[in-house]
Amino acid sequence: MDDKFLCGMLLGVIGGAVLATNSAKARQMVREGQMTVKEKVEELGKEQNKKNS
Repeated sequence: MDDKFLCGMLLGVIGGAVLATNSAKARQMVREGQMTVKEKVEELGKEQNKKNS
């Protein structure tokens, strides 16, 4: 069962990478997701700095 799970995960990752490479809309969604994560991390860092000050 572990081999089937690993193969499925690998195919999913490869499929997602191919989709993102060939689709402008998918690339835009990835960029937006990265920016959202980056903003959240920056906000958390600022909150931590305020607590430590």
